[in-house]
Amino acid sequence: MKLLTFRKGEVRRVGVLQGDVIIDLPKAYLAVYDAFEAPDFLYDMKKLIAVGRPALEIVDYLARKAPEEAKLSPKEIVWEPPVTNPEKIFAVAVNYKAHGQEAGVKPPERPYFFPKFPNALVGHEQPVIKHKVTQKVDWEVELVVVIGRAGKYIDPARALDYVFGYTVGNDISIRDWQFPPGWPQQLNPYGQNWIWGKSMDTAAPVGPYIVTKDEIEDPNRLGLRLRVNGQLEQEGNTSELIFNVQQLIHWASQGITLKPGDLIFTGTPPGVGFPKGKFLKHGDVVEAEVEKIGVLRNYVVEEGMK
Repeated sequence: MKLLTFRKGEVRRVGVLQGDVIIDLPKAYLAVYDAFEAPDFLYDMKKLIAVGRPALEIVDYLARKAPEEAKLSPKEIVWEPPVTNPEKIFAVAVNYKAHGQEAGVKPPERPYFFPKFPNALVGHEQPVIKHKVTQKVDWEVELVVVIGRAGKYIDPARALDYVFGYTVGNDISIRDWQFPPGWPQQLNPYGQNWIWGKSMDTAAPVGPYIVTKDEIEDPNRLGLRLRVNGQLEQEGNTSELIFNVQQLIHWASQGITLKPGDLIFTGTPPGVGFPKGKFLKHGDVVEAEVEKIGVLRNYVVEEGMK
C-alpha cells in the first residue's frame, strides 16, 4: 500500500496511490459509509499510523470501494511530506563506508545520530530553498524508515516489528554552515554545526509516499540513486549500510522512546556534491530514488525568487 499526505484546497488529508490514481480517503469514507464526518486518522498520517491495523483495514476497504468522485489525478494535488508532524527525525552520519572515504571521515564504531527538525520537511514536487545565507547546498539520497509503534531499547531481532513503512528522503546539507571555519575538530573543538548545516527550512524533502512494510521484503537490499538535472550523481545499495535498518532502530531507541510517525534517515551512499566541488543552484531539479519505493522530485529555488 502506498499512503500519502496531500492538499487539495486548504484541507490536508491522507490518500492512497493506486497506479496513477489517488484515492481521497476522507471523501471515500463519506461516500462509502454515507457518513457526515470522516475519522481524524484520515486527515493525519501520524494518527493513522498510531491506530495501526484497524486503520489499515479501513483504508484497504475504502481503496477497493471508492467511487469515482473520490479519485484524483496526481496533477490535482499538492504533495505534503507523508508524515507532516513527526515527534522526532533521526539522521545518521557516515553509514556507508564509501561515503566516509569520499568525505575523509572514518566511520564511527556505533551509529552517530543527529536531528533534523520538522521545519525542514517538504514534500514531493515542492521547492527546496537555497537560502540567502548559503552558497553550498548539497544532496544526499537516503532510505527513510517510518516507525509504526512505540518502543524503547528495541532488540535488533525484533526491530522490523516496529516499522510501519519506508519512504525516500533527501538529506539536504548546507555545507558552508555544517563545516564552520576551523573544522575539522582538531582546529575547532566544537566540531560540525549540525543544526544550521542540516535543518534550515526545506532541508528534509521526504516522499512521495510511504510504502507499507509488507511490500518491502528486505530494507537492507534496496538500490538508491540521485540525479541532478537528469545527471546521475549518486548510486548505491542499502546492502552497503555499515549499520543496517535493524541496528539503527536499536540504537535510536536507547533511552529514547520511538513513537508512531518518527522518521529515521538511514544514511547516504557516495556521490554527494562537496567532494566534487558541486552544489545546487537555482533551477536545479533533484530526483532521489529508492528501489521498490519511488522517486522524490524537488526544485531548487533561490530565496526570494520564484
